[in-house]
Amino acid sequence: MNADGFRHFYDYHLTENRKIWDDCVTPLSREQFTQDVDYSHGSVRDQIVHLMSVDDTWFSGLRAVEIPKPLNPADFGDRKAIRAHWDSVERHMREYLAELRDDMLFDKPLDGEDKDLILWQVLLHVVNHGTDHRAQLLRLLSDLGAKTPSQDYVFFVYDNV
Repeated sequence: MNADGFRHFYDYHLTENRKIWDDCVTPLSREQFTQDVDYSHGSVRDQIVHLMSVDDTWFSGLRAVEIPKPLNPADFGDRKAIRAHWDSVERHMREYLAELRDDMLFDKPLDGEDKDLILWQVLLHVVNHGTDHRAQLLRLLSDLGAKTPSQDYVFFVYDNV
C-alpha cells in the first residue's frame, strides 16, 4: 500500500463515521443518545467519544504533539460539542494524511510502548479500530430502532470510483 492508498482508506473511515452520525445519531432523542448500555463502552454517546478519543490519541502521537488524556463523555454537554470536537480531530487527521509520503510508511514514528510499530501498521490499526467500534455502534443504534446502513468498504468503493 502507498500513501494514496492510505488516504483513500481514511476517506472511507471518516466518511463512514460522518454517515452514521448524520443518518443515525442525529435523529436520536437525548435519552436514546445517552441511554446506558451494558455493552462495550456503553451508550451511543460513549461509543462515539471513545472512537474520536482513540483517533485523536494515535494521530497526536504521529503528529508528535502532546497525547491528550482519554476523553470523558460526561464532559460533552450536547451533540453540538461532540461534533465540533470530532471535526477538529478529523481536520488534524486529514492534515497529517495530506503530508503522508510513501517513504514514511516504514518509519517507526512513536515512542514508549508503541516504539516498534511501523507507521503503516498504526494507520491500519486506527481504521480497523474504527470499523470495530462502528459495528458496535450500529448494533446499539439498531437496538434503539434506527435503520442502520452497511459500512462495508466495497460499497464505499462503488460510490467513490
